[in-house]
Amino acid sequence: MAEKMFCYQCEQAAGGTGCTRVGVCGKQPETAALQDLLTHTIKGLALFSVEARKVGAVDVEIGAFINEALFSTLTNVDFDDDRFLVLIRKAVDYRDKLKEKVKVAGGKTDFTYDAATFKLAPDKAGMIEQGLSRGFKADTDDPDIVSLKHTLLFGLRGVAAYADHAHLLGKDDEVIYQFIAEALAATLSHDLSLDDWVGLVLKCGEINLKAMELLDLANTEAYGHPVPTKVPLGHKAGKAILVSGHDLKDLEDILKQTEGKGIYIYTHGEMLPTHGYPKLKKYPHFYGHYGTAWQNQKKEFNEFPGAILMTTNCIQKPADSYNENIFTTGLVGFPGVKHISDKNFAPVIQRALELPGFPSDGNGKSVMCGFGRNAVMSVADKVIDAVKSGAIKHFFLVAGCDGAKPGRNYYTQFVEKTPKDTVVLTLACGKFRFFDQELGDIGGIPRLLDIGQCNDAYSAVQIAVALAKAFNCGVNDLPLSMILSWYEQKAVAILLTLFHLGIKGIRLGPTLPAFITPNILDTLVKNFDIKPITTADEDLKAILG
Repeated sequence: MAEKMFCYQCEQAAGGTGCTRVGVCGKQPETAALQDLLTHTIKGLALFSVEARKVGAVDVEIGAFINEALFSTLTNVDFDDDRFLVLIRKAVDYRDKLKEKVKVAGGKTDFTYDAATFKLAPDKAGMIEQGLSRGFKADTDDPDIVSLKHTLLFGLRGVAAYADHAHLLGKDDEVIYQFIAEALAATLSHDLSLDDWVGLVLKCGEINLKAMELLDLANTEAYGHPVPTKVPLGHKAGKAILVSGHDLKDLEDILKQTEGKGIYIYTHGEMLPTHGYPKLKKYPHFYGHYGTAWQNQKKEFNEFPGAILMTTNCIQKPADSYNENIFTTGLVGFPGVKHISDKNFAPVIQRALELPGFPSDGNGKSVMCGFGRNAVMSVADKVIDAVKSGAIKHFFLVAGCDGAKPGRNYYTQFVEKTPKDTVVLTLACGKFRFFDQELGDIGGIPRLLDIGQCNDAYSAVQIAVALAKAFNCGVNDLPLSMILSWYEQKAVAILLTLFHLGIKGIRLGPTLPAFITPNILDTLVKNFDIKPITTADEDLKAILG
């Protein structure tokens, strides 16, 4: 059957090669075409953004818009065609106005790349047609170069997500914006060597580290450093709102707007770690956590007796049973779902008051979160002494994205089988495979330490660097193994950061990316000793001997 689309940016890629009829995520061919056209357009905008910098015409607004546009194409963020039409038109408008501005300033504008010159179709059908010929398969270079180009693009989407989160909290970095523009512009070139592309991919990892550091600064300045916090998995009798996604500012806004209204606020998915932030903990109606990871939302949202707010990525097509209860905000969107664009969450609050809420208290288990870099390093001496005494033999970073594909129970089994003299560090939604396991402690140090969201990967890096410094060795010499799961493009960006830092011996699963060719994989194996996961027993035996 003829291909209607082609997308292979996430771990769910159909058949391990790519989605060609409809996205496994639910993305329709028309939406895929519009996302491809938006990506193509911002490459042209980025080209003139690079030239604008050369003539002293830097524009932070354009840098922030490019991030927003990239982030909107990340897996499970936006499925709403109408919103992509707005973004595409805005991107073309920015491109053409910036081109004229550069020309007036004496800069170069005579590019012949299609992304810099094409005229936008006047209607949706025309735009879809334009997008169909400008997607991933339009790159016809050597397959290994295409592999690296797309790895770079997907990494940039991850960087843009982190930088956009920081921007929403008032933090911007021109170095990040400049690299994103330069890298996007480079993807239009056919003159770079394989080594040039490898360099750009590793540079993307370096810039992602800077973006994660900026986001860490934004979050901790706004809400304080996370502290170890016990989070109930039960519920309180009363009206309820469930907040999912990643955005701390949206959570703060809805906490403020629900004060004194008799509504309890619960987190879902990657919002669990927000319970550890001091300035969010102060709200007495911020109660507990409900549910697990993003791929279980249809069952969990269907059973939640209140209103639901989706922030950032991870939305799935809502079931009819709760479609009237769910709202989106920020970049996340789905056709037919009510969108809050002005951050006035009155409609969400009103819906919560109309719904029954929980009829009685439900006393479930509790879990711990809040073990960010400050919390862990505050007991660094205790950790170091435990390693030196042999009480702690090994650290495992079991982190990354969760997903629906079979094989992810590996991570549950791996954590369950780790010896009692080892510590498991975790972050991102992959932890929901084992977040409620009772692993005990080692001399008062919990064996399971939740560092936070995928957005908090900077904390994990800093903990590893601090331990290496304490033991006067390199990170690769630590008794530390990284067991990672990936799903979308933020995970790609984090992996590139680990490569930039020279981290070796990473085990990655549940499958390897479809966009990595055998030759590029061979290069990664040779340079970074990256390995696919096998079984929990085999991998633990190989690591621990």
